[in-house]
Amino acid sequence: MADLVLGVESSCDETGLAFYERGVGLRAEVLFSQTEIHAPFGGVVPELAARDHVRRLPLLWRELQTRSGLARADAVAVTTGPGLIGALLVGASFARALAFAWGVPLISVHHLEGHLLAPLLEGELPLPAVALLVSGGHSQLIAMRALGDYQLLGDTLDDAAGEAFDKAAKILGLPYPGGPALAALADQGDPRRYPLPRPMLDRPGLDFSFSGLKTAFRLQAEKLLPEDMQSRADLAASFQLALVETLVEKCRRALEQTGFKHLIVAGGVSANRLLRERLREKLHGAVVHFPSIRHSTDNAAMIALAGAVHLAAAGDALSPCRVRPRWSLEEL
Repeated sequence: MADLVLGVESSCDETGLAFYERGVGLRAEVLFSQTEIHAPFGGVVPELAARDHVRRLPLLWRELQTRSGLARADAVAVTTGPGLIGALLVGASFARALAFAWGVPLISVHHLEGHLLAPLLEGELPLPAVALLVSGGHSQLIAMRALGDYQLLGDTLDDAAGEAFDKAAKILGLPYPGGPALAALADQGDPRRYPLPRPMLDRPGLDFSFSGLKTAFRLQAEKLLPEDMQSRADLAASFQLALVETLVEKCRRALEQTGFKHLIVAGGVSANRLLRERLREKLHGAVVHFPSIRHSTDNAAMIALAGAVHLAAAGDALSPCRVRPRWSLEEL
């Protein structure tokens, strides 16, 4: 049985490599973020992302070997979707070349499943559980009954939570990436000053919609004077609280609907301090599990881990490595 797995992540604007060993854990990881490359454009430029993955992967591979003292693996796991098609192709080509050269299995990993399994890097993964996946591209509630047995309970009808954070930050003229910048500004404000809506809490169901909240935020922001820094901080705090309270209530409903006692929170927005605090405070009777802050955003450690899990379960019966920019978790 293969024990050491190399993980490759290049689905968007982070380039990552990691070694994960079954029975041991994470051996080493390296990560490069393209934030400075995309900052002048206020968002990720797909062509620039793919080109930088081409430049970074060989450099990161040498760095990973130096850090770990390892030169090869028993299998290679790579993110093959969802994500930016050009970026995915770079990582898949790199992983395929190594797997072919070493004569080892190549494991196709769903990027979102990598996020869902990321808490395993810190310890046990309690199943069954409800998973809240919140990032720049996704806001989903998922019933995780077992590894590979996932049911989508709720999805976003428009903007994802992370995207809403970024757009609100852009309205206030905050630097890219906007989510952390807006959260930092919100720490200085009064979250009760502006009565912003909690979208779709007045109706049943587990779907999300943040476009109305974003519009209400924009209308308030247009009334602010540029020099009124306190009002800007108050509006940022009010926006963050509205979004967080919406996520928390939907999680409560999902736990009630499924009867599960565990909540797994993953994706970049899971690093938000207020979200972590409110989930722990408000979900009485449920145990909330988070990945570490460094493994909340895109990384190769979670991909290597997911590859090791699939390899142990599938043996030689692995699915073909096909890049898919769109890919539902329920297809796994």
